[in-house]
Amino acid sequence: MPVKMFFKELLLMIMKIPLQPNAKACGFVVYQNNKLFQSKTFITKSNFSQKIISSKTDEDVEDQSASVEMVFSPRYNQTEFQLHSYACVYWNFSMKDWDTYGCHKEGVTDGFLHCRCSHTTNFAVLMSFKKDYKYPKSLDVFSTIGCALSTAGLVLTVLFQVVTRKVRKTSVTWVLVCLCTSMLIFNLLFLFGIENSNKNLKTSNTDFGSNEVLRQDIVVISNPTCTGIAILLHYFLLVTFTWTGISAAQLYFLLIRTMKPLPQHFILYISLIGWGVPAIVVAMTVGIIYSQNKNNSQWELEYRQERICWLAVEEGNGFITSPLLWSFIVPVTIILISNVVIFIIILVKVLWKNNQNLTSTKKVSSIRKILSTLSIAVVFGITWILAYLMLIGDDSVMIVFSYIFCLFNTTQGLQIFFLYTVRTKIFQDEASKLLNSLLSSTGRVKTLPSVTTLRLRVRMYNMLRAFPALNEHFRLLEPSELNEDETRSQSDQANPST
Repeated sequence: MPVKMFFKELLLMIMKIPLQPNAKACGFVVYQNNKLFQSKTFITKSNFSQKIISSKTDEDVEDQSASVEMVFSPRYNQTEFQLHSYACVYWNFSMKDWDTYGCHKEGVTDGFLHCRCSHTTNFAVLMSFKKDYKYPKSLDVFSTIGCALSTAGLVLTVLFQVVTRKVRKTSVTWVLVCLCTSMLIFNLLFLFGIENSNKNLKTSNTDFGSNEVLRQDIVVISNPTCTGIAILLHYFLLVTFTWTGISAAQLYFLLIRTMKPLPQHFILYISLIGWGVPAIVVAMTVGIIYSQNKNNSQWELEYRQERICWLAVEEGNGFITSPLLWSFIVPVTIILISNVVIFIIILVKVLWKNNQNLTSTKKVSSIRKILSTLSIAVVFGITWILAYLMLIGDDSVMIVFSYIFCLFNTTQGLQIFFLYTVRTKIFQDEASKLLNSLLSSTGRVKTLPSVTTLRLRVRMYNMLRAFPALNEHFRLLEPSELNEDETRSQSDQANPST
C-alpha cells in the first residue's frame, strides 16, 4: 500500500477552483504505516511502506455525497517484484477491516493507480506483487553427466548384488542394495524434477480486473507437483544418509566387535530405521509448517523454494528457523560426524594397522589399503564434508570447492560400482567369460595369427605379474593357459618343420 500523494499539485488545483456557496472544507491526513489499521483478511509479508490517506469534510460525519478521486504511485523494488493487482478500499469501522463499497478502479496511467470513492473516510490502495524469480538455467552439463553415470552404475550394482546374493552375506548385501536404491531414486528425481516448471509458464504480469479486497501482498503461482518433488528429494536424500550411517555401524560391529554377533532380526531393525526415521522427519516438518501456515494458501513456500524444488531458505536471520537447517543439515551433520569417527577407528585399528603375519609384499598391501579406504569413504559419504567448505565467504574459494564437491558427489554411484562391483572376483570372472564368448562368436580370435596372439598374451601376462595387486583384482587371463601357450611356442620353435 505505498502511496505518494501530490499535495502541491492538489493544493494548486484547489486554489484555482472558485468556491461555491455550499462548498465544504476538506482535510487530508497521511498515515505513514498501517499500525492503526490491522486487517484480518489482507496478509502482508513485504517490507514496503504501507501508507493510508484520510479525508474529512468540515462536518464530523462521512459525506456520502462526496466524490473523491485519488492517484497512488507505488514505490517498490522493480528489479525484484512486479505489480500484479490492486484494490481501491476504505476502512470500514463496523467491520474493522478494509472494504470496497463505494470505491472503484479508474485504471492505470503511466504507472499511477487511479481510484474513485463516493464518500470521504480513510482510504488506501491494497497491492499485490509477483516476485520476479530468477530461475536457474538447466542443470550444469557436468552435474548431468555425473548423475547419469552414477545412475547407470547404481543400476548395475543393485542388479549384481541381487543376482549374486546367494554367495554373499545377506545383511551386507541388503545394506548396500538399500543405499544404492535410495541414491538411485534421488538421482532420478534430481535429474528430472528439481527444476520448477513454473519458469516455463507464460502468464500476464498484471491483473487489474474487478475491485476486490486482496488476500495477500505477495502472489506466487501454486505448483503442488514441485512441492511433492521437494518432499521426495528431502526424504530420499535423508534415507541415503541414514543408510550410510547404518553401513558405518554395521561395519564397526563386523570389524571392531567381531566376537559379538549381530542382534536378532537385524535386517528388520535396520530396515525400519533406514526407511522409517527419514519418513518421520519429513512428515513432522511438513506437518508443522502446514499447521503454522494453514490459513495461507501459499504455505508450501514456507517449506520449499520457488526457484527450485528444494527446501526453503529464508533470507537474513530466517536461516535459523528454516526447514533446510533443522530437518536436513542438523540430522545429516550428526550422521556425518558419527561416520567420520567410525571411519577413523576402522582406519587406525584395521586397515592401516601393522600386521607382522602379512605374507604379501608391502606394495601390494599398500594398494589394498588404499582401495579399501576409498571403498569405505565412498559408502560412508565422507565426501559430503566438502559441502561445508562451500560455506566459506570468499567467492573464488567457494567456486573451487563447489566443483570439487560436484565431481565427487555426482559420481558417487559410479564410484560404488567400480569399488563394490568391478573389483569383485565374481564380476571379473563373469566379465571374462562374456568377453571370451563375444570374441569367439565374432570369430576375432581365429582371424589373428597364432604367433602374434601368443606374444600379445605373454606380454600382457608379464605386465600383470609386474603389478601383483592388479593381477589379483583383475584376473581376466589365467596363468595356466599362458604357460601352456609358452610351452607350445617353444616346441614350435624347436621343430620348425612341424
